[in-house]
Amino acid sequence: MAIDYKSYLSSSDQKHFARWRQSELRAPDLTDEQRHRLSDLNREMNVLMYCGAWCGDCSRQGAYLKSIADACGDTVRLRLIDRETSQDLQDELRIVGALRVPVVVFLTEDFWELGRFGERTLSVYKSKAAREIGRGGDSGILSPRARERELAEWVDIFERFLLMARLSPPLRKRHND
Repeated sequence: MAIDYKSYLSSSDQKHFARWRQSELRAPDLTDEQRHRLSDLNREMNVLMYCGAWCGDCSRQGAYLKSIADACGDTVRLRLIDRETSQDLQDELRIVGALRVPVVVFLTEDFWELGRFGERTLSVYKSKAAREIGRGGDSGILSPRARERELAEWVDIFERFLLMARLSPPLRKRHND
C-alpha cells in the first residue's frame, strides 16, 4: 500500500526513522530558481517512491523528493511503498534484474505512467565509479556540494516529468490549454 511520507516514516522501524530524519536535516534547501521551475505548470502529478526504510539511498533521496513535492504544492502527490510489502511490484520495478531501491514512478493525474527513475542519480554514480573502478574523481555523496548536485538532478527529473504532463496533447485537450 502506498502511503504519504509522514505515515511511511511513522510506520517504519524507529532505528530507520532516525536515519530518514537526519537526511531531512542535511538536505539542502531548494533555490528560488528551482522553486520557480517547479511551479505554475497547471498539471497534477502522482509520484510513487518504491523504497526500503533500511536503505541509505532511500533515506537521502526521500528527503529530496519530499522537499521537491512540497515545493510543487498540492498538484504533486508523493506516496511511498515499501519494497517488502509489494510482491507484485518487485518484478515490475527491477533494475538490471535486481530488486533495487529507490525506484520512482511518475504518473499523470489519471495514473498514466510518465516514466520511471531509479535508483541513483548521475552524480552519485560518478562518485561510486571513482571509488570502485578508478574512473574520475570522487567528490563523495554526503558533502554539502554533493547533496546540492543530487538535489539539482532530482529537480531536473521532476521538471522533465511535469513538463511532459503539461505538454501532453490529451491533457492539453482536457484542460483547454
